[in-house]
Amino acid sequence: MTALKNIPTGVYKTLLVVATIIWGFSFVVMKDVVGVLSPAWLLGIRFVVAGLILLAVLWRRVRRLFSRKALAAGALLGVFDFAAFWAQTIGLDHTTPGVNAFLTATYCVIVPFLWWVIARKRPTVFNLGAAVLAVAGIWLVSVTGTGEALTIGFGEGMTLLGALLFAVHIVFVSKFAREHDVLVLTVFQFLTEGALGCVMGASFETPPLLSAFTPELVASMAFLAVFASVVAFGIQNVSLAYVPPSQASLFLSLESVFGVLFSVMLYGEQIGLRLVIGFALIFVAIVVSETFPLKRREPQGEDAPSQATS
Repeated sequence: MTALKNIPTGVYKTLLVVATIIWGFSFVVMKDVVGVLSPAWLLGIRFVVAGLILLAVLWRRVRRLFSRKALAAGALLGVFDFAAFWAQTIGLDHTTPGVNAFLTATYCVIVPFLWWVIARKRPTVFNLGAAVLAVAGIWLVSVTGTGEALTIGFGEGMTLLGALLFAVHIVFVSKFAREHDVLVLTVFQFLTEGALGCVMGASFETPPLLSAFTPELVASMAFLAVFASVVAFGIQNVSLAYVPPSQASLFLSLESVFGVLFSVMLYGEQIGLRLVIGFALIFVAIVVSETFPLKRREPQGEDAPSQATS
């Protein structure tokens, strides 16, 4: 992936925004799917299909760059990401959607500290200030119901565990991209997540009936597998090889913004002052992260992992 190093970092940041648009729309798609498929089976089917598609497209690359270390690294990413989705889903069953979305987004604050531990890149006041602004904005965007009080119970605790695991996934993608081809890692990640979902589903959930797979459900699952997984996760994982995790996590927080915007367009949700202020805080957070130095405004890419060449 040597040629990808010559692409300006701004392109990868723009691609991260594209990924959040896809994930924002996926909230609308998931609204109908979760009523038919249980969580583990949904994740299992989604990521098995995504993994097989990506494996077919990248077969020669995967065969050429295969190694046990790459397989282990990709599998570990899959474990982290699946566990994060699983904890988030359990949390959603025991708290409100708004609180669940807000607490999940706290990975914005967690990522700079984890990156400090993993890569010895200490966060600056600008990193942390931008993260806090983003989380405040996400609170205003996500928690809009009158009964959505933030108390820490089982559901909130599981959601925070999910946020921690999402942060770990982001940081380890950046770390492993130093040594392995990130697209190959993504193939192994998807296949691991899919396998875990199917095993968990077979062990603890009722298998879906064939009659459940209506044309509408198949179309929704195709969107989740192709666009919300292959395209969006591919964008995220490749971009994390070139964008510092602290900045990338702020761009990824736009997922909540686009989720609300698609809800406004497709479900008639009203935009009030609270949402406008929330959107503004998230935008300011990204501006702060882009305008002020991450550390000492080191040469481009120094704070980001250097992608393994192929």
